Amino acid sequence: MGELTDKIKGNVDEAVGKVKQAIGGHQGDSELHDEGAAQELKGKGEQAKGSVKGALGDDI
Repeated sequence: MGELTDKIKGNVDEAVGKVKQAIGGHQGDSELHDEGAAQELKGKGEQAKGSVKGALGDDI
C-alpha cells in the first residue's frame, strides 16, 4: 500500500475506534469500548506507517 492509502485507512480505523469507544462507554459495554481503543491505536499506527513511507518513499 502507498503512503496515502495507509494514511486514509488509519484515519478511518481511528474514527471508527473512537465511535466504538463512545458507544461502548454510553452503553456500559466494556468489550466494545476496549475494541474501539484497540482499533483507534491500530489506526494511529497505520498513519505513522504512511508518514514513514512518505518520508522514505513507497518502496519500503
